Amino acid sequence: MTVRSAPAIDAALARRLVDSQFPRWAGLPLRHLSPAGSDHVIYRLGDELSVRLPRHSGAIGQAEKEAEWLPRLAAHLPLAVPVPVAVGAPGFGYPWPWAVSRWLDGETATVEALSGSHEAARALAGFLTALHRFGAEPAGDLVGPPLAARDGATRSAIAKAGDAFGAVAMTELWDTALAAPDWGRPPVWRHGDFHTGNLLTTGGRLSAVIDFGELGAGDPALDLIIAYTLLSAETRATFRAALEVDDATWTRGRGWALATGLTAYTTYAAVDPRVAAQTTRQITQALAG
Repeated sequence: MTVRSAPAIDAALARRLVDSQFPRWAGLPLRHLSPAGSDHVIYRLGDELSVRLPRHSGAIGQAEKEAEWLPRLAAHLPLAVPVPVAVGAPGFGYPWPWAVSRWLDGETATVEALSGSHEAARALAGFLTALHRFGAEPAGDLVGPPLAARDGATRSAIAKAGDAFGAVAMTELWDTALAAPDWGRPPVWRHGDFHTGNLLTTGGRLSAVIDFGELGAGDPALDLIIAYTLLSAETRATFRAALEVDDATWTRGRGWALATGLTAYTTYAAVDPRVAAQTTRQITQALAG
């Protein structure tokens, strides 16, 4: 699939889209948020809303998907999620659907604040337990591929990044993860991008999970990457016990952490020091177990 970038997105465009399509919010101030992420340009709209405009064609299905599923999920989850309240249409040269969602107060979670928190580890496990048990049955393109589908890309990334982390150790972990028994059960709902940057805290405690652009279904091991982006060895053990995860799923989770970390590292680390630091931790923690 060819991914196309959006035309230039600025506050004037966002203002025109909001005012023309949702005049009830025309009087609310609009403030650009930075950094926002690789998929969307984000503006805060007044005190209670946010506007998310996809940056590229790979993200254009997210507005409708989140509008359909997040309101249904929210009532079943122990942490807040950004429930969409409207989906906007293309306009003024902007070609794709976009979303207005409820604003969630909080600060982005950090390793420094939460890596040693057993309370946070249990809260993360509680959130994933609730999400993975959500009863509505996913279907179609919401069901993602298994870990084995990442084999070629991951081995290529190991070759590119081997000097930084040790190609032998990474290959050994990857082979072990692929050899673990598959999920072998119906697909479960999963966040799909469950890492430190998509968690919010209030008063030093986890309060919300954001950015459900990768929401879908499949092997729950994908969501275990949080154990390696945020937690320490000690709190990782608390997380695993609270989640009651079996050995095979835990091993596949390490594989997902390695695969996703390497993809981001080889793509962005050379140009983004923040991504370099985050993915270096993710990969080294996955290798450590």
